[in-house]
Amino acid sequence: MELGFFTMPMHPVGKDWRVSLREDREAFLLADELGFLEGYVGEHATDLAENITSSTMFIASLASAVKRMRLGTGTVNMPNSHPVAIASQIAMLDHMLDGRLIFGISPGGLLSDAEIFGNLDNNRNDMFLEAINHVIAIWAAEAPYNIHGKYWNISTARTLMADIGQGIVPRPLQQPHPPIIVTAVAPFSQGVTEAAARGWDPISANFLMPEWVKSHWPRYVEGCERGGRAADPASWRVAKSIFVADDAKTAREYATRENSPYRQYYHSLFTKLKTGGRLNLFKTYRDQPDDEVTLEAICDKLIIYGTPDQVADKLLAFQEQVGEFGTLLYAGKDWADRDLGRRSMVLMAEKVMPAVKAGRRTASRAAE
Repeated sequence: MELGFFTMPMHPVGKDWRVSLREDREAFLLADELGFLEGYVGEHATDLAENITSSTMFIASLASAVKRMRLGTGTVNMPNSHPVAIASQIAMLDHMLDGRLIFGISPGGLLSDAEIFGNLDNNRNDMFLEAINHVIAIWAAEAPYNIHGKYWNISTARTLMADIGQGIVPRPLQQPHPPIIVTAVAPFSQGVTEAAARGWDPISANFLMPEWVKSHWPRYVEGCERGGRAADPASWRVAKSIFVADDAKTAREYATRENSPYRQYYHSLFTKLKTGGRLNLFKTYRDQPDDEVTLEAICDKLIIYGTPDQVADKLLAFQEQVGEFGTLLYAGKDWADRDLGRRSMVLMAEKVMPAVKAGRRTASRAAE
């Protein structure tokens, strides 16, 4: 199991935006120093809590500072931008990162973003598919292009001057394009199957109950079989909300107190999903009554906290429940306490992951 980083991010409304942006950037730099394999950042245009408005712009700010870690959009919300804007920005970013970019995509889940971009009443899954198909077609085609769809038509036939480079969309450094990943946020996600069939890989979201995370692997296998490729657990990424401290008391208080950044994170998601009729993501069985889904139960099930040994044990138990996966994505939270936030990441990399890997090896030997 490798270690990565994923942040949406989520900050208290009213926190100085400059401070939260500096802290988010610092978290990526720290992750890179600690040997995290990859790091992803989300984007929303209309959320003062999830306040990174462009994942590509944020990643560009890290391009010259992050030395080893691959960086990913987590995710580009495809219906909210023109495919040409996405294709050209991702291509440039891949060159800025010297081919270390991972292209994370989704239809976008924030309803206020959908409304402000004018697609709230559209079929955003259809828009998502058309947008990514157009992006891939742009990178594969020669100008002046001839790409038509329900939502976007793309051509430079009237203005092409190929001899001086006008009318040509640049291609990414990685060919035919950067690796594509999708976030899986639904139980038994059919989207995972469709993505896998196209050669894309999934990230299981950190706000899904373990029962539903486990449901993603069979869907991934199904899609890989359809696409004629082997289903490799190393390609499955799973995000988790984790806090590690040097002592159990500090871990418990920071992760569970009333104003905990972890509790506030799930309070925000709980409010959004309940209003949007998507409480099923927080249920532990399909027919669970809505009134049984409480913030306390969500936090109890989805936040892993403790000392390094405690967290390692909980992660091993989680892996036994959901199955083998390749990369654990440590889900970034607001640094309500900067020192504790940084210390948690250090302990995760230097204490927890070695213990997890040692635990797996021990289990393997015991089974032989």
